[in-house]
Amino acid sequence: MIYNLLKPLIWKIDPEKAHELVIKLLKLNFLSEYTLDDTELLNVKLCNQTFPTPVGLAAGFDKNFEVFDKMFNLGFGFVEGGTVTPLPQSGNPKPRIFRLIEDEALINRLGFNNDGLEIIKKNIINKLDRFKPNKLGVNIGPNKDSHNRISDYIKCYKSLAKYSDYITINISSPNTPNLRNFENSEIDDLLSEINLNKKNEKNIFIKLSPDLDVKTFEKTLDKILSYKMNGIILTNTTISRNNNLTSSLSTEEGGLSGKPLTRTSLERISLAYKLVGSDIPIIGVGGIFNSNDAIDKIKAGASAIQIYTGLIYKGPGIARDINKGISEYLKRNGMTNVMQLIGTSH
Repeated sequence: MIYNLLKPLIWKIDPEKAHELVIKLLKLNFLSEYTLDDTELLNVKLCNQTFPTPVGLAAGFDKNFEVFDKMFNLGFGFVEGGTVTPLPQSGNPKPRIFRLIEDEALINRLGFNNDGLEIIKKNIINKLDRFKPNKLGVNIGPNKDSHNRISDYIKCYKSLAKYSDYITINISSPNTPNLRNFENSEIDDLLSEINLNKKNEKNIFIKLSPDLDVKTFEKTLDKILSYKMNGIILTNTTISRNNNLTSSLSTEEGGLSGKPLTRTSLERISLAYKLVGSDIPIIGVGGIFNSNDAIDKIKAGASAIQIYTGLIYKGPGIARDINKGISEYLKRNGMTNVMQLIGTSH
């Protein structure tokens, strides 16, 4: 594949500049399209919607919704763009993305850099094709210097809900000061306000951190259920560092993603599934690099999965390869649809 030839060159460039280059190449249709096979095996129902495959792209890759339509063509059943804030913001000082190559990981402290609500809404309207079965999610958050962060969430939700298939409330990024207060002490204020403004036909997912202690995690899940949110995304990046990291960059501040998060996110998905069962769907994210990783997440209780760091390391064929691997696993085990796999490790 062309990406494998270019990868050594791309990886010599600063990570953020490399990302900007990849976005430009995608806009130029640099990568060939992939036709999804085995749609009957792979389609999955989340809430009231059918996704053509459980393999999605996590928020953070297409922050400004410039190439989500191109990512559909690579085999992603759904793409989540953002995080979107009401006003444009530049994010934290550079450098702010670090490759931990020895650990197959990334650390980022981007800080919700994006073009802002109005420009992003135009980008979505210009590219959204309602005849495609692929689903579009919008990840929303508050501006760093906002005086009313709940109001920021509501503004983004009201403006973008009609142009998306679901909205993700990002309360777990470690790179916006005090944002994670919404996961515990301020969650009632936020969820009650969302409930007042919620449109019944639009699904809302809450994205949680892997760093919550178990007791707080369980309480947060209870709140999400009681306020009738539609799903959970587990998990965001982590600020914890274990002793197994070997890269010299492992001490950089920010959210860690990739292989070191594989087990932690799996454990959180498993715990959440034990607590919520099939009441609301779970989207699993964290350290997914191949179909075995994806299958593990689904067996632990995830209805669908998302990739980001795995895409950076494995290249644009990762969604295709995972779709193929899941299909082959289902056929070998006599299953007719991927939903039969959800929660089977329990």
